[in-house]
Amino acid sequence: MTHQPIQPSPEHYPSYRPPSRQQNPRFTTAHHKETLAKAFHAGADLYDEIRPEYPSFIGKLASGKRALDIGAGTGKLTLSLPHDLVFACDPSPDMVRVLQSHGISCWRGTAEDLAVVSGSIDAVFCAQAWHWVDAQATCLELDRVLTPGGKAVLVWNTIDVHADPWVLRLTRIMHSGDVQRPDFKPEVHQPLVISEEHHDFWQQTLKAEQLHTLMHSRSYWLRANEKTRQRMTGNLNWYLYEHMGFQPGTEVKIPYRTDAFVLSRYAG
Repeated sequence: MTHQPIQPSPEHYPSYRPPSRQQNPRFTTAHHKETLAKAFHAGADLYDEIRPEYPSFIGKLASGKRALDIGAGTGKLTLSLPHDLVFACDPSPDMVRVLQSHGISCWRGTAEDLAVVSGSIDAVFCAQAWHWVDAQATCLELDRVLTPGGKAVLVWNTIDVHADPWVLRLTRIMHSGDVQRPDFKPEVHQPLVISEEHHDFWQQTLKAEQLHTLMHSRSYWLRANEKTRQRMTGNLNWYLYEHMGFQPGTEVKIPYRTDAFVLSRYAG
């Protein structure tokens, strides 16, 4: 009997349209953005297990004694910061639980209301979270909490969909990664301005089956119903094992692009 490969659902067959040219993820309303962000109120252990670290140079982009990581998640960046005193906050109780398990001084809070003394923080970091905040309100809050000469650093790890066509198709199946063009600029408001940009390219090595875990850490999966999850699982299985010919245990290199933006007070 001839083996018939399992085909993906035509309803969710990944397209070959060009990579996104968006500056930032699109949200229809503020309520829509808030609803999507709440997907991360669960799944922190999985996030901590599978999401990649950040390049070591990120923590050196803003110096000083006291650093605060906002929207810190499970501490992927927080744990690498070289400052003497490092604090973190995140709106998700599940993320804060994991932060605490790492021994990080942290609390549940938002970027728009940091609950720290004015002028008390030398360096603020925000990794993988700026697109969830109210940028104008947060810039005002950063201006309030930063010391004179203090800086903020906005960081994104993004799957590099321009590295290889198979990676672009992978991100379409997982509903992740293809949301910002390579030359994007984050929304920033005075009194803060972008004073530096840094970009890096690197790879994360995962086993083929771990790509399912990576998919499960994304907001689209976290808010999806069971029917949608089954369809995504079938599509990814077909793509990895039938189309690409990987085997369970095969090591797969996932290319990433890191974009970092240093914010300083406007000096004009």
